[in-house]
Amino acid sequence: MVALGAVIAILLGFALFYGLKGKKKSIDSSMKSSENRTCKSDSGKSTDIIIVGAGVAGSALAYTLGKDGRRVHVIERDLRQPDRIIHLVTDKHVAADCVSDIDAQNVYGYALYKGGKSTKLSYPLGSFNSNVAGRSFHHGRFVQRMREKAASLPNVRMEQGTVTSLLERNGTIKGVEYKTKTGEKHTAYAPLTVVCDGCCSNLRRNLCNPKVGIPSCFVGLALENCKLPFANHGHVVLAEPSPILFYPISSTEIRWQNLHLSCFENCYRSPGTFLLQIPHELQTAFISATEKGNMRTMPNRSMPAAPYPTPGALLMGDAFNMRHPLTGGGMTVALSDVILLRDLLRPLHSLDNAYSLCKYFESFYTLRKPVASTINTLAGALHKVFSTSSDPAREEMRQACFEYLRLGVAVYGVGRLLIPFPSPKRLWIGARLISDASGIIFPIIKAEGITQMFFPVAVPAYYRAPPVK
Repeated sequence: MVALGAVIAILLGFALFYGLKGKKKSIDSSMKSSENRTCKSDSGKSTDIIIVGAGVAGSALAYTLGKDGRRVHVIERDLRQPDRIIHLVTDKHVAADCVSDIDAQNVYGYALYKGGKSTKLSYPLGSFNSNVAGRSFHHGRFVQRMREKAASLPNVRMEQGTVTSLLERNGTIKGVEYKTKTGEKHTAYAPLTVVCDGCCSNLRRNLCNPKVGIPSCFVGLALENCKLPFANHGHVVLAEPSPILFYPISSTEIRWQNLHLSCFENCYRSPGTFLLQIPHELQTAFISATEKGNMRTMPNRSMPAAPYPTPGALLMGDAFNMRHPLTGGGMTVALSDVILLRDLLRPLHSLDNAYSLCKYFESFYTLRKPVASTINTLAGALHKVFSTSSDPAREEMRQACFEYLRLGVAVYGVGRLLIPFPSPKRLWIGARLISDASGIIFPIIKAEGITQMFFPVAVPAYYRAPPVK
């Protein structure tokens, strides 16, 4: 039922997403006339938009809006190349140019392992051209390329500094106060401030209801000079007590990532048992990497989007919405949001009417839901299904997910229990399986917003038109 719910969410999500294009025809018609000309503010101010943070979302947004002629001031705490554990991004929009020279690796699907058995799930790319694939890479190299691309535009100013507060006047955000890398205090003003300062944002509490969950920490290692059993595929091992990921990040490195710190601790307590869960082709490289001791850790964070619509400001990226990292969907959500915001801004010549702009941006929160909530739901549900449990029903769900992922875990799991001969015990486990599956999927959907996720046309903000000058 978890996977079935996820599949239904995906189908509905994309159906609604493409349905939204009909709603956006009025926006698109005005976009066509403005696509080849520069959009400039009528205010005469030196900056149209301040962007706080130059990670994936901030850099992509700066470049995208800069290409549309907006005067953008990006303030980033640290402009050195970041070093984080992350992977996969779709090959389209601004990302395409930024993965071409960082030794990024094509990814065409996933391989699943459990109990010594394996299966390969490739992306359905038959109807796409040959350059469409996932990309796996060093996160820092990718972000640095995006920053360079944004900073190359004459109307984008990239500055290193730490934003300490948002400047508010009569309920409207007017700009930011920040410290430069030399410690000098400065203020910057613009009609619109976009806050995308990452998962540890210290500004989002003014713009949303941040309910951050940290269910666990994940750990990572870089394995060198080894090959994955299935080339150009990510590998998911349904290990004890939580999944293990392997995926290429360069032509010579494979990232090992475990989604629970206790699993790595088990490696030291029972190395033989732990290694048996890893594909034998990777065991030697894994032992070598652990001996070097270059382990990286990072909390798993999740946070549903719960914005406070605020005149003059907008939240994006991990500062706004986070999901479990199992599916690597954060970049997809961020880049999708960037394109959506770009499309909403294109018809606007002036951003000075903060109140009207705030009402208009309520459509952003609604229009992003089908894509974002589908990815968020899938990530949260799969993490819970893939993690081990002492509950027989949960373990049956996990096994069913491995054996027939694409059909629907709960439905297939119940079928496995009842065929060929049902018994009272099997009937009871089947009922528990359905109950547990519902307990996993429905709270996630509720947190995302049932109406916004499945029926966005019922939300008044869906029909917001660009403010009249």
